[in-house]
Amino acid sequence: MVAVSGLVVVGVGIVLCFFGIGSVHVAILASGFGLGWLLADLFAASTWTALLIAAGSALITEILVALVFKVARFVVGLVAGSLIGAKLYAVTAAGDRNVLLAVVVVVATALVFGFLADKFRERVLLWATALGGAGLILSGLGLVWPDPLGFLRHPQPGSEQALSTVLWVALAAAGWLTQRRLFPRALNLRGAREDDDRRARVQDA
Repeated sequence: MVAVSGLVVVGVGIVLCFFGIGSVHVAILASGFGLGWLLADLFAASTWTALLIAAGSALITEILVALVFKVARFVVGLVAGSLIGAKLYAVTAAGDRNVLLAVVVVVATALVFGFLADKFRERVLLWATALGGAGLILSGLGLVWPDPLGFLRHPQPGSEQALSTVLWVALAAAGWLTQRRLFPRALNLRGAREDDDRRARVQDA
């Protein structure tokens, strides 16, 4: 059961990291799920409890965005930022679980990404989904193979922290590059605009 739940987490992380910017609803559900699971895992909830919390978190996030769709980017940035904050705390806390510090880190990161996403839109959401998804993938891998890769989930101070951080950044960069290639129009990249201009000129001719 632990391995299966880990594969579910890895799958959700892949969707968020490599395809999150392609659909607001996908980003909402994946970010909400990831946030719920990481917070539950951070404080040693059982596997079933963590999955139930993750599913409930995804549903609540989707309902929240449906109610306030005009600020959807802010909410997605907020939730993805919370996911990043939870993973950041998991990487840096190294076994020292302080609830107050965890709340401060998660809330602060969430607000930063929420406001940045509202101002800079898809460019920030790209980074938020890539970082959040990458963190989720690594945590899931640590759950699937706890002996060789358990440090990806709860690294110890020193080399494990450093390696976990490097892998997180590298995987997020891969997700960032992949999403830029897959969804140039969603990001309003210059190449996509030039393609649209060429098509418009051909149609006019």
